[in-house]
Amino acid sequence: MKKNTMNDLFRHMQDDFDIEMPSAGHEHRFLDKLKTQQNPVIVGKFNAFNYWRPFLAVAATIILCFSVFTVIQQQEPELRDLANVSPELSQTQSFFVSAIEQEITAIEAQRSPETKDMIEDALKSLKVLETEYQTLKVDLTESGNDKRVIYAMINNFQNRIDILKTLLEHIEEVKNLKQYQHENTI
Repeated sequence: MKKNTMNDLFRHMQDDFDIEMPSAGHEHRFLDKLKTQQNPVIVGKFNAFNYWRPFLAVAATIILCFSVFTVIQQQEPELRDLANVSPELSQTQSFFVSAIEQEITAIEAQRSPETKDMIEDALKSLKVLETEYQTLKVDLTESGNDKRVIYAMINNFQNRIDILKTLLEHIEEVKNLKQYQHENTI
């Protein structure tokens, strides 16, 4: 049914179609008319660069994104600690760090089956305080040497030393209790 409609349409429009060939020189006359207009005519030429253009655009975008990512990564501020604030606080930090290391060395020398659990619990508490100290370093970097953060950092070091001193006292009590029980059995 549609085929008949199409055939009818072409029969009615048969006289309206321009099927004659243009006269000789038609193309030159047409191009001359285009040249006389104000808009310039661009005659397309085969250019291999046109085929590479999308690939070059993608490559340039990837390079740009990578460059921006690299610059952003380099601009992240380095975490600050007490040593970065002032020379006095640098000495304070080194004092606390060396005191903590000495206490840990003394505790490790006292390790025995009786004190093993106490030492492990204390070391876990120290790890928690170290994690808190890392958070305080971030806070110090963001706050710009806020005194409250500095005091919290010093307090963190003092808490670590207190834990270690308390642990040493408990170890001494265990040793004394063990020695006292040993003397009573003899």
